[in-house]
Amino acid sequence: MIKYKTLYLIGTSHVSKDSVKEVEKTILKVKPGFIALELDRRRLALLESEQKRKISLRELKSMGIKGFVLNLVGAWFEKKVGKKVGVEPGSDMKKAISMAKEQKILIVLIDQDIKYTIKKFLSRVTMKEKIKFLIDLLFGSKETHFDIKKVPSQKEIKRIIDSIKKDYPSFYLTIIKERNEYMGRELYNLMKKSGKSKIVGIVGAGHEKEIVGEIKSFERI
Repeated sequence: MIKYKTLYLIGTSHVSKDSVKEVEKTILKVKPGFIALELDRRRLALLESEQKRKISLRELKSMGIKGFVLNLVGAWFEKKVGKKVGVEPGSDMKKAISMAKEQKILIVLIDQDIKYTIKKFLSRVTMKEKIKFLIDLLFGSKETHFDIKKVPSQKEIKRIIDSIKKDYPSFYLTIIKERNEYMGRELYNLMKKSGKSKIVGIVGAGHEKEIVGEIKSFERI
């Protein structure tokens, strides 16, 4: 966790029991006025829904076939990993949402629309990256092995991000860098509006350091 002024920013693994415990412990200790989540409205609705949500024809058209397939594959992979470690995907976010409702804490969504992110990524991804992805998928990648039951260390995160930046520049730019900028701006605006109220932010491990850096850069403008 990184503390910066009134912000307590937690980097979690969405399939880690340790992350769920840290989220609960931090909210109880900090007693925030706001809980900021690395979600958009679409993903929040999916997490809160008890039933599988069917995608509409309008959404499919907006996202595109490739985007829909990419989103489907990502959800399937996360579910598979979750079963392996015995934790339902998104349990960290669900814990934060349930605690916010119980304690009447305001929830703020700080991530950009997933449709926009996927559409932007698909417009940028190169054939070289696609081939590299298929090779890694078929034969495995030695650069990204870590214990999925735990939140990776900062050293592991740096190694993984450096590898992604090198091998998948389009993915790094769209999924990591630009989203860090977006979430940094959203948190900066929230910190300005919330005054002295404390904020607990919950984002994927690896985002927190860069997001705080983005907040500081907005403060210098």
